[in-house]
Amino acid sequence: MKNSFTALRVHRENGKNQAKLEQLTEVDLPEGNVLVGVHYSTINYKDALGVTGKGPIIREYPRVAGIDLSGEVLESEDDRFKPGQQVASLVGGLGETRDGGYTEKSRISADNLQLLPDSMSTRTAMELGTAGVTAALAIYRMEENGQHPDLGPILVTGATGGVGAIAIDLLSSRGYEVVALSGKPEQSEFLKTVGASSVINRRELELESRPLGRSTWGGAIDNLGGDILSWLTRTTKPRGNIASIGLAASADLQTTVMPFILRGVSLLGINLEFYPDLRKIIWEKLSSDMKPNHLNTIITKEVTLNELPTCFDAYIDGKVTGRTLVKIK
Repeated sequence: MKNSFTALRVHRENGKNQAKLEQLTEVDLPEGNVLVGVHYSTINYKDALGVTGKGPIIREYPRVAGIDLSGEVLESEDDRFKPGQQVASLVGGLGETRDGGYTEKSRISADNLQLLPDSMSTRTAMELGTAGVTAALAIYRMEENGQHPDLGPILVTGATGGVGAIAIDLLSSRGYEVVALSGKPEQSEFLKTVGASSVINRRELELESRPLGRSTWGGAIDNLGGDILSWLTRTTKPRGNIASIGLAASADLQTTVMPFILRGVSLLGINLEFYPDLRKIIWEKLSSDMKPNHLNTIITKEVTLNELPTCFDAYIDGKVTGRTLVKIK
């Protein structure tokens, strides 16, 4: 097929999702005013839920999956972008309500596209990806709300995942004592290598059930939700911040107002979609004073677009540590 390119498209057939590598043309691309040649994407837990159909991520089929991408501008109808510029996109419903990053070409609205800092490559941009920028946004919001190392140790849950591992790296480089909470105690060495001072086995954790427990944590970055997040509200020290990022364990939250009133604990919801004014700031910080130190360790696997279809079940089964980089082209 002339001028065709490869994309991983998810179909819904007989009540099940099927991911297929297909040849598309620019006619198949969604509406948008910037055409991007995609260099890299990543695999996130949300991608695995969408591709496998284990979660209601994809809203309409068929859909090119992948919630983020980086690459080079090929054509632009928007004055903010010029051919040859390096860009990334992490927002705008990629892989959910519009075609995502698992493709050699993508057409995107300029409002959902970000110029990369001059010192950052498209590869580094996706080594960070949605997970890294979300972790950085969480720390930025926590510090904006008064978080600092003297308040005490920061607990990071879901620590072996992409957000967790990068959050540990960023926090430790900023002078925080970081404690990792993980259901994979065999990965303790990995977690300490990226910056954790100690590791707690989630399966051995005894959760405080009183409305207010012993003040233990200066703050937390939580990827789990449910009982763990409830426990964090009860055990965070006065004026500490809890950044709520994920719900890998549960969407429920059982707590009282007492931690928020009597200790001044803040619960911060973190979603990149709702901070367009901070996106450029966060990308710039990730190339300067918030630059991670251990991305080479955190990227534990690199796959090609052709290898991608077989990669998602491991995420659903909880068998992945660190991040997987997808080399598109």
